[in-house]
Amino acid sequence: MSSFQNTSSSSIIFLLTGVPGLEAFHTWISIPFCFLYVTALSGNSLILIAIVSQSSLHEPMYYFLSMLSTTDLGLSISTLVTMMGIFWFNAREIDFNACLSQMFFIQLFTVMESSVLLAMAFDRFVAISNPLRYASILTEARIAQIGVVTVMRGTVMLAPMVALLKHLSFCRSHVLHHSYCFHPDVMKLSCTDTRINSVLGLTILISTAGVDSTFIVFSYVLIIKTVLSIASPAERKKAFSTCISHIGAVAIFYIPLISLSFVHRFGKRAPPYVHTLIANAYLLIPPVMNPIIYSVKTKQIRIAVLKVLHFSATK
Repeated sequence: MSSFQNTSSSSIIFLLTGVPGLEAFHTWISIPFCFLYVTALSGNSLILIAIVSQSSLHEPMYYFLSMLSTTDLGLSISTLVTMMGIFWFNAREIDFNACLSQMFFIQLFTVMESSVLLAMAFDRFVAISNPLRYASILTEARIAQIGVVTVMRGTVMLAPMVALLKHLSFCRSHVLHHSYCFHPDVMKLSCTDTRINSVLGLTILISTAGVDSTFIVFSYVLIIKTVLSIASPAERKKAFSTCISHIGAVAIFYIPLISLSFVHRFGKRAPPYVHTLIANAYLLIPPVMNPIIYSVKTKQIRIAVLKVLHFSATK
């Protein structure tokens, strides 16, 4: 098959890319990536097991944290096979349908994580601004509804994006610039008009991450206003401390995501390694760092995780 032949989407084979210019060192490069994946998978699994097994953590804040860990596991698993396949076996080929599936799940878990971070901001706002009604507002039934809406929101928004890609023709190089399928990357290889695809992709980004981040900032403006009205410095410090972990999770999720979107749309002259670095940070840093942040900054999670580890060691 010629790389530049006009090809129907059903027969396309894309070629994924590892680290440009360092192909000879992929085996060595795989070591830190493997470590990051093991850290992400084990850390988020421990958080989930701790929350499920410890009845003291059956509270709204920790239910949302379990949702965050689930989305982080999904993000990690979505790229694990293709990324490590490139580094270990130079397995670069991926067919069109598999590429679309991977792209859908990466985007789905990204939208879900953004939604969960917004829900966690609402949780902190209610806990600080209206603590007496906290339990009555965030009931288990309402949290379950939020979880269902989070999944449905991503599915409904992303299905048209994937469907539109199936109608494109590809007559240029089939070499992708990442070790996984990313919507703007696939779209650029098409030889047909992709303006609708581009507008839809940007609309989804703005209506999810853009809207969610705006509401998160607004929530924290209200939280800060409430905390500053508290007379006791000790109580102010305690109220702020409950938000630090969430602020860290928001920062490590949105900064790489926004950076990657800008680089793809406006950084055409940026060196290839810049795209690779930001793309891998977008997928690996949040799943790796979130369990660490919450274990370090949240005493209840730290104790629960240690109990799980102790039980596993003595079993």
